[in-house]
Amino acid sequence: MKIDLGDLDAFVAVARAGGFREGARANGGSASFLSEAVRRLEAQLGVRLLNRTTRSVAPTEAGKGLLERLGPALTEVEQALDVVNGFRDRPAGALRLNVPVSAARLVLPSIVPRFLAAYPDIRLEVVTDESFVDVLAAGCDAGIRYDERLEQDMIAVPIGPRTQRFATAASPAYLDRSGRPQHPSELLDHACLRGRFASGAMTTPWEFERDGEVVRVDPTGPLIVRVGGAMDLAVDAAIAGTGVVSLFEDWLRPYFDSGVLEPILEPWWQRFSGPFLYYPGRRLVPAPLRAFIDFVKAEPNQA
Repeated sequence: MKIDLGDLDAFVAVARAGGFREGARANGGSASFLSEAVRRLEAQLGVRLLNRTTRSVAPTEAGKGLLERLGPALTEVEQALDVVNGFRDRPAGALRLNVPVSAARLVLPSIVPRFLAAYPDIRLEVVTDESFVDVLAAGCDAGIRYDERLEQDMIAVPIGPRTQRFATAASPAYLDRSGRPQHPSELLDHACLRGRFASGAMTTPWEFERDGEVVRVDPTGPLIVRVGGAMDLAVDAAIAGTGVVSLFEDWLRPYFDSGVLEPILEPWWQRFSGPFLYYPGRRLVPAPLRAFIDFVKAEPNQA
């Protein structure tokens, strides 16, 4: 029996992702293509591999057995192709990164255009996600996160600025009306714009530090936004005079320079280490990812 390797790969993508649309996002294809490939595979094998409902897709017992054996085999095939790819003059293929919105906005813009110019045969896809994910299960080759969110079995490579700060700011009109706080504790008397993660958890209390004194405040305010994509709404609200925003200094810097936002409590802004590119240490590194790692390591701010 001759089975198309692409059909097997489609089945694995759908089974691991738990759905055709999710599988399509993971492997860069289309849901209709994956659906047709799985139907074709089931017809050839004469057995149903996936149970489909309107809400979910899950492997049958036969599907579970096939998935258990196929996963390692397909990984071996990918690694074999990566070895061959290593003999090319220029690495080629797909590279998929899972990163927070802050990295997509503040770290990658200075790296990605030059990397793609240096490696025109690599196709890069960037997926934004604020939660820590298993990069392989999410269909990604590597991710970017901060060190407190890295698992021990991951290899981490510094990427981007090695020191960053959280900044607090408000519009001059708001500060003229409500006063300019001189100590972080005074923020409890101000309208503050907060964030909430997709999990439903609020962001951690705002933390400040000066001369060894650490102050944590958990302010309230009229607006809560989803961490990541909705943070621009918080910035726009702060510019409009709604309240105080706390965000990466580099994110707010253009608004400081234009004067629409005014820094507050700057001597208290806390420094923290920059992000890391992380990837599993238990598998062969694909050639496109190896090229990206080497490119990042060569950046002057990685020293």
